[in-house]
Parts: sequence; C-alpha cells; structure tokens
Amino acid sequence: MPVLTNICQLLTCRAEGGQAALHPIERAALVWKDDTILWVGPEAELPARFREEQRLDANGCLVAPGLIDCHTHLAFGGWRADEFRLRCQGVSYLEIARQGGGIRRTVAQTRAASEEDLYHRCLDFLREMVHLGITTVEAKTGYGLSFEEELKLLQVYRRLQTHQPLRLVATLLAAHVVPPEYANRREAYLQLLLDELIPHVGRERLADFCDVFVEETAFTVEEARQILERGKAFGLRPKLHVDQLHDGGGARLAAEVGAISADHLEYASDEGIQAMARAGVVAVALPIATLYLRQRPMNARRFIEAGVPVAVATDFNPGSAPTYHLPLAMTLACVLCGLTPAEALKGATCYAARAIGREHALGSLEPGKKADFILIEAEDVDHWLYHFRPNAVQATFIRGKRVGDDDFAG
Repeated sequence: MPVLTNICQLLTCRAEGGQAALHPIERAALVWKDDTILWVGPEAELPARFREEQRLDANGCLVAPGLIDCHTHLAFGGWRADEFRLRCQGVSYLEIARQGGGIRRTVAQTRAASEEDLYHRCLDFLREMVHLGITTVEAKTGYGLSFEEELKLLQVYRRLQTHQPLRLVATLLAAHVVPPEYANRREAYLQLLLDELIPHVGRERLADFCDVFVEETAFTVEEARQILERGKAFGLRPKLHVDQLHDGGGARLAAEVGAISADHLEYASDEGIQAMARAGVVAVALPIATLYLRQRPMNARRFIEAGVPVAVATDFNPGSAPTYHLPLAMTLACVLCGLTPAEALKGATCYAARAIGREHALGSLEPGKKADFILIEAEDVDHWLYHFRPNAVQATFIRGKRVGDDDFAG
C-alpha cells in the first residue's frame, strides 16, 4: 500500500466547480492499493493506518492525474512532410486533398502496411507518449476505409490494449472520407458501413465509439446522422469531427444525436454551442491542427461561458497534427484558444475522461478512482504550461505502478 509524500502541490481535478477548478492540495500525500486510490489529502493529516506503509518520495514535484489524449489517429502508415512544405508555400489543406493528397494518401500508405508493422509503430508511439505523462489514449481508425482494412486497425488496437501499459480506447472512424475505389459509388460505401462494418464492429465489441468527419471533402450532415444512428443501434456511442473549416451545422448535429464529444469546432455557431450545452456534449479543442493548418483557432471561451466543458487533445495524425505531445497541445490551448493553464489541465484530465466515457474511473485523483498520476517538475500548473520544455514530467504511474521502457517489450 504505497504512500506518495513530499508533494509540493497535488491537483485533484475533480469534476465540480467548472473548467478552472483543480481543487489543489498543498503539501499533499496520496495513498493507493493495487490500482485504486484509497486516500488523498494534506500530508499532515495522513491517517494513522497509513503511516507505517511504504513511502515513495515525490521530491517536491507537482502531482496531477495522468493525462488523457481523447483524440488521436494512432495507427497509420507513412508520413506527409511534403504536404507540410506545400502548406508553408500557401497551398491549402483542401487543395492538397483535391489533388489526391491528404487522408486518401495516408489510406494508401496504411493499406500497404502489415498489421505487424502498424502494431510495432504504435507501440513506439505509446512508449514516447507515456514519458510525456499520457496514461490513456483514444485511438481512431479511418485510414483503412474498407471492411478488411478497418478491422486490421481495430485488431492492432485490441492487441495494444493487452500488450502495453497505457489504457487504449478504440473509435471506428470508417467515415473519414469516401475511399478512391468508391469515388463514383458513394452510396455503395455508405451501405457498406451501415450494413456490414458497423454491425460487425458492434457485435464483436471492437470499438466503443463511432465517429464521422463532416466536411466538404468528407461526409454530409445527413450521411453522418445515418451512420451515427446505426452505430448507436450496435452500442457505438457517437463522436464527431465538425465545423473545422466552416460552420457546417456540426455542433447542432452533435447535440441532436447525443454525441459524447464534438471535436475541432473552430467555426461552430452560437446556436450550435447552446445546443451542445443543453445536450451535455464535450467540446474537444485540437490546437495543434489549428497551428499546422494556419486556421482560425477554436475560441474556447465561447464554449465555457455557454456551459460546455472543453477537453484538450492532440489530434495526432500524419497530416494536420503530426505530433503526440499533449503538453504542447495544452500550452497551445492557452495561447491560441484562450484557456488558462488550469482550464487546459482540466481539459486534458477530467473533461478528456468524460469525452471517452471514462469519467467514473479516470481523470481525477480521488478515492475510488484509478491510480493513474504523474509527477511534474514545476511549482504549479501556470509555470508548467508557461515555461514550455521538451518534457517536465519526471514519472508516470498507471494502475499504481511506475511505467518505464521495459513495459513496452511488445
């Protein structure tokens, strides 16, 4: 029954109190047994029954819940550095997509990769992510775009769930774009999703969520509604990529279908934001994509003032967000989206857990929840996210155990 002491400040990140409420405890102690937190509070008030237990020294670090990246496209083949150069020269994301680049290019590269190659590539990504304090990752498909290839990605995620320490949550994003072989048979691809892929994934419990990219080059609002309702019928909760490049009515759709989250939202309307608030939809800010695409940032203040919780994630993918550095995304959420450091941390812990349906067990440090936490070399959350460094995280604990490279043998 370990007892972590010598903590300069512990940020519990409990749900109550709103976006900025971290509920800090000065000079704290944390007690857990196996994978579950038993007690948290001031070290001076440590109950007598814990005083003789094994002590671990936090060395004066800041302690926070393990970070949760609630939006990644973890499994993909290849990279797209040349498209980065083109965007630097003024070519737009949509222009590149229309010329055969973008998502469709990654689809070809992913299909060419074996399941084994993708598995080991993801394992390498996760090994680096855990050192940044990330303990849970939502992982989308979307680069297979056929029955067999989407299942290949889901099998990679299923293997990863049991062969490395991070918690992995799978999302079916077969409605990313219409694949090239269906370019002139759009309705046939839609029927493949509705009649074959979604039922199979739901019956086999290969994913928790069904996601759709609603955009000019992807799917319409009406198509998304059909796909998400079909997913719900097979136990897949709705998620959405919406309103990234213009207001396409995505925020309103998210509320209508009862989505657990709506992501991007740079151009969401006031009406859509109010609908999300009434429906309890989490907004997910993805500022790395904003930075790389040179787009208008999501104004997170609009959502918070309307009563919508804002999560923060990386959108890790090879095109618009080619990094899994969640602390960087948190700093950018402050600089670009208008969050404070406290609000960004709440967005990458408590509200990120809610965006993947894990708020009952993850996202805060309180008795009964899982012992996923990180030690940060910083005096407080403001200094951590203000003084950006390659990595300020000194240790990552998942299920009560400190994680290292040896935990990723594969």
